[in-house]
Amino acid sequence: MINEITSDAESRMQKSVESLVEQFKKIRTGRAHPSLLDSITVSYYGSDVPIQQVANVSVEDARTLTIIPWERQVVSDIEKAIMKSDLGLNPSSAGDVIRVPMPPLTEETRKGYIRQARTEAENARVAIRNIRRDANGDIKDLLKEKEISEDDSRRGEDQVQKLTDKYVAEADSLLALKEKDLMEI
Repeated sequence: MINEITSDAESRMQKSVESLVEQFKKIRTGRAHPSLLDSITVSYYGSDVPIQQVANVSVEDARTLTIIPWERQVVSDIEKAIMKSDLGLNPSSAGDVIRVPMPPLTEETRKGYIRQARTEAENARVAIRNIRRDANGDIKDLLKEKEISEDDSRRGEDQVQKLTDKYVAEADSLLALKEKDLMEI
């Protein structure tokens, strides 16, 4: 019983950390990376689809993304979708190829992105602590129903706390890496 609760809590905590990684991908650094455009959807034959399904996104150099659409008529739709996104990018097309230069980050925008990254990391930590609370509640319910002993209850809560500490530390290390990445010039 306790093993089921702890394994469920661990998988949910792992998902919280994975979600944090996805959120960090949306916070752009000064370097070009294809994952920056993962959140962008393009109107394609009446439905919104991810940009990766209508074009090939690659890195041309450290500060430029190259987008090569599979159909020529999608070029303007891709440009509009990139401009509408809140990434602050200005694409330019030359025939079939769209180039997206990464503007250099100012000190002010770097600090803004760091604040955003810290907020996302705090949200992940809160989610992990909420999972801990749920798991401990489940363990206490088992104790109330006399399905486990007090010793088992304490052991289970200790296991959940160790998992919590592990995943909170992982979120903190991801935040430290993102901050370092953002401050790099």
